[in-house]
Amino acid sequence: MPVEAYDCDVLVVGGGIVGLSTAYAITRAAPGTRVTVLEKEPGPARHQTGRNSGVVHSGIYYRPGSLKARYAVRGAAEMVKFCAEYGIAHAVTGKLIVATEREELPRLHALVQRGRENGIPVRELGPAQIGEYEPEVRGLAAIHVGTTGVCDFVGVARQLAQASGAEIRYGARVVRVDRRPERGVAVLTAGGDVVRARVLVNCAGLYCDELARLTGDEPGVRIVPFRGEYYELARPELVRGLVYPVPDPAFPFLGVHLTRGIDGGVHIGPNAVPALAREGYGWGVVRPRELAGTVAWPGSWAIARRHWRHGAGELHRSLSKGAFLQAVRRLLPGVEGDDLVRAPAGVRAQAVLRDGTLVDDFLIREGSRAVHVLNAPSPAATASLPIGREVGRRVLSMLGSVS
Repeated sequence: MPVEAYDCDVLVVGGGIVGLSTAYAITRAAPGTRVTVLEKEPGPARHQTGRNSGVVHSGIYYRPGSLKARYAVRGAAEMVKFCAEYGIAHAVTGKLIVATEREELPRLHALVQRGRENGIPVRELGPAQIGEYEPEVRGLAAIHVGTTGVCDFVGVARQLAQASGAEIRYGARVVRVDRRPERGVAVLTAGGDVVRARVLVNCAGLYCDELARLTGDEPGVRIVPFRGEYYELARPELVRGLVYPVPDPAFPFLGVHLTRGIDGGVHIGPNAVPALAREGYGWGVVRPRELAGTVAWPGSWAIARRHWRHGAGELHRSLSKGAFLQAVRRLLPGVEGDDLVRAPAGVRAQAVLRDGTLVDDFLIREGSRAVHVLNAPSPAATASLPIGREVGRRVLSMLGSVS
């Protein structure tokens, strides 16, 4: 098919920070490449990108050599530079990871070693030194990670959209994909528009596995949504910066942490519970078809069997503000019930294998004329610039091999 028959060279589905970083990377690496982004919402970054703690992660938690480790370390520095270049609100604050129980001390020391393996400078602290950073926080020991920060990821997404030069179409939900190896990809939106492209990029986040199947590729994973529930601290002066517990290595979530954002407010959370819809930001949001898909996936039941004790605790904290308060008091003993004010929740798009394995790393797969980003939860916002370059590299290689 002649080039003129295509509406664009590359069609990116998903206007979150990863999709927009991909568009930005492609047009930077290959000026003149025609890129169109389809986003079903009326604006960018309405889901995972805009509903998180706003933390620029250091990369200390992730397995050395993994995409998460490499891209987070590199991405944190690049994100700070990008924000500075375009005047986007950000701050490099550093953070504390605090052990409050004796059994957490070996895991804390293991994080020190992992940080060093990932090239991240860390400082080990005793109880008195914790107070130098955070006077209201208590713990047996802690580590200070200086490269962690916060930024306005929604502002970053908007700037990426503008700087990419891509055509961005909002309110364009994809309902059908027709892919023919010899003729490219044609996408039908809910509004009746047809967009033809040489290559499709799937950055659909919470719906990336469904879009892969629409394209004709079997992703091998199912997105199982977990809601992250937050409170805001009514007395933000209790917390100066970022304070995290020592994470449980058996579970992919970092635990309830304290985050002073760029607006000066302090968010506490997230609690992590199963969502009853892919965009299930509260217990009242139920989408039967999506819930049935989650329940029908064998991996969902395997997760429940493997992590039921941990999950029961998360559910208890979701339904009981008192239980949530107790979790916060482990780090911040002076907090009171009235200090916790409900804040908007987020949903994590967690890819799960059929056997219940939670996909731990970023997952990018290729099909005929398609590149699928199938697992990009936190720290994907931090790592979005390197992820975008990697996806862009694959796309440009693919473009070179197709007509």
